[in-house]
Amino acid sequence: MLIGEPLAAIRFDYSRGGLEMSSVRKAGMLIGRTALAAAGLLAALPGWAQYPGQVTKGGKENAELRSIGVLEWTGEAGNPKASRLVPVTVLDGGKLQDGGIYLARPEPLSLAGDVEYELQQDGKAVGLFDIQKAGQEQGSWVGYGSWKPLPAVRSRPSPQQLAHTRIDEDLQSDQPVLRRKHHSDDTPAGGTGSGGSSQPAEPSPATDPDRPTLHKKDSGDSTSAGSSSPVTSGSGADSDRPTLHKKDSSESSSSAGAPADDPDRPVLKKNKNKPEDIGHVDSLPEATDPDRPRLKRGKFSGNDLPLVPSLMGLPAELQQAVAVSDARSRPDHPWDYAWANPGDEAKMKVALEDIARDALGLTPPPPAATPAPKRTTTRRTAKPAPPPPPPAPLEGEQFRVFELAYGSGATLVLSAHTDGPAGKQKFVTLVAQPDLYGNVLVLLKNVTDGAHLDEEPRMRLVDAVDALADNRGELLFELRGATQRQFALYRVLRGQAEKLFVSGGGELGAQ
Repeated sequence: MLIGEPLAAIRFDYSRGGLEMSSVRKAGMLIGRTALAAAGLLAALPGWAQYPGQVTKGGKENAELRSIGVLEWTGEAGNPKASRLVPVTVLDGGKLQDGGIYLARPEPLSLAGDVEYELQQDGKAVGLFDIQKAGQEQGSWVGYGSWKPLPAVRSRPSPQQLAHTRIDEDLQSDQPVLRRKHHSDDTPAGGTGSGGSSQPAEPSPATDPDRPTLHKKDSGDSTSAGSSSPVTSGSGADSDRPTLHKKDSSESSSSAGAPADDPDRPVLKKNKNKPEDIGHVDSLPEATDPDRPRLKRGKFSGNDLPLVPSLMGLPAELQQAVAVSDARSRPDHPWDYAWANPGDEAKMKVALEDIARDALGLTPPPPAATPAPKRTTTRRTAKPAPPPPPPAPLEGEQFRVFELAYGSGATLVLSAHTDGPAGKQKFVTLVAQPDLYGNVLVLLKNVTDGAHLDEEPRMRLVDAVDALADNRGELLFELRGATQRQFALYRVLRGQAEKLFVSGGGELGAQ
């Protein structure tokens, strides 16, 4: 209906058998019905607010769990000397829960038996870790298990390989194949003989030396009736051929049941002595029942599970990797950033190192200005300025560049510390991004020293991980104090580094 036309009502005309537009409705009736409809709609607003329409099942029933942890080990990757898994967080219904206490009955759900974690380094899977036991170390739950390699992925064969495979299967198949019989008048080398076959003639049976053949018995191969050995004649006799001998009358069965010439043959004898009424217990080393209980001497092994060596403390050679356990299989998401200009990475690293030296107090003060010499009549050659001293070294420097989302910019993380005794060392961690002009924009700076770690913990980067399962990476840091530690997740977005989650309840060193 176009704008400006009178209001019309739709009625059904039985004479014409269809719908007919009519304007017999009065405006008052329309206004009245409109008012009633509006009143009914206003009355239904509270109910509509409570019942939005279709009810979808949600909440904990359909929520997918995703657990994030940190695997710590010493020794070689894949075959560690000792290892442990520290739970960090569990994603349940879009909310991050503390993995160390989530559904602890008594161990947390993230450390339940047979839970499998995928180990990731820079977003790529490097192995699997199966939880076998859970225990507490210094009041925190940790899991012990075994490091397993990734299952081998079978590549899809090419069409040429499939064709060769089918040919080999046909040749090695045991199914009978019908072939045409070859006659003596067939051509031996692919010609067309009388039979019309183009196949080469098969070798005659006589050419196979190992094929058994039937020979007609020679007339001289007769045995005498009273002799136990055959009497052979002729050059074709075979000395190794087995022959049948007539049983001698002297080899009749004796009453004892055994020939006299076999000393090792066992003989059943009746035991004259009465059996002693004494019970004997024999061991069963080859028992066929694997569930048969056995008494063993030694330490308790915990329901027949192998004892996994625990990792205590924080050794200097400690290595860390992100561990993810998810019910849904997700593809790898590498976090490496590809620079358009390789020289930009070196430029950003030098700029961040200068900022780190300033934070650690390693930058020397500028030289004092020397007064200008007085003018004299004699000219003297100016001495060249001494070269600047080399920059102070940064101990334990780690520099990483991430692309935390597809198509996003570079996120730089640098951490280092000074040399000296443990109580006098200073630590710095920087999170930065390049700005529009190619300069370094620092988003997060953490500076502390060995004497105040409990008040301001040291931030150590573990890796980037997709904690919220939204294809965006978060930075996972270890907050290490003097006597305790925690783990924290940071999201870098819109030029800010926002803290999403901190494990262990309250934040370590929070003021």
